Formats: sequence, C-alpha cells, structure tokens
Amino acid sequence: MSGTSDKIKGLANEAIGNVKQGVGKATGSDKLQVEGKIQEKKGEAQQVVGKVKDAVDKK
Repeated sequence: MSGTSDKIKGLANEAIGNVKQGVGKATGSDKLQVEGKIQEKKGEAQQVVGKVKDAVDKK
C-alpha cells in the first residue's frame, strides 16, 4: 500500500496542469487554463494521498 505511485502520478498531473496553463495563457485559451489549474490541483491532492499512505505504512 505504498504511496509512491500516488506521489508520482500526482507530480505528473501537477506538471501537465502547469503546462496546460502556460499554453492556455500563450494562446489566450481560458478553457485550457482552467483545465490546467484543475489538473494541477488534482496532482497536488494525489501527492497528499501518497504521503498519507506512506505515513500509515510507517506505523
């Protein structure tokens, strides 16, 4: 029940979200900026889940 995969997925989602936001800003696409922000927040949440799983495993 390692949180490593959640943390990796979270980092990937966060990075992709940041790229989407940048492309959205560069192209003037509000939709892409919003999608990027949502994906970034999803990634942050996944990382938290991974950290919690790791903390539970250490007990």
